Amino acid sequence: MAKPNYQYEKRQKDLAKKKKQEEKQQEKRQRKDKSNVSPDETPSPESSPEA
Repeated sequence: MAKPNYQYEKRQKDLAKKKKQEEKQQEKRQRKDKSNVSPDETPSPESSPEA
């Protein structure tokens, strides 16, 4: 029976972890950019003349 290749498994696990962290960072940046842009582009409901 062949031995398990622990280095390969560890590498795959690390790559998956790194990918997940990158996706989280990207989502964070998108949310931050969206929150910075939204108040400038869309008028807030408080300043609408309907109220």
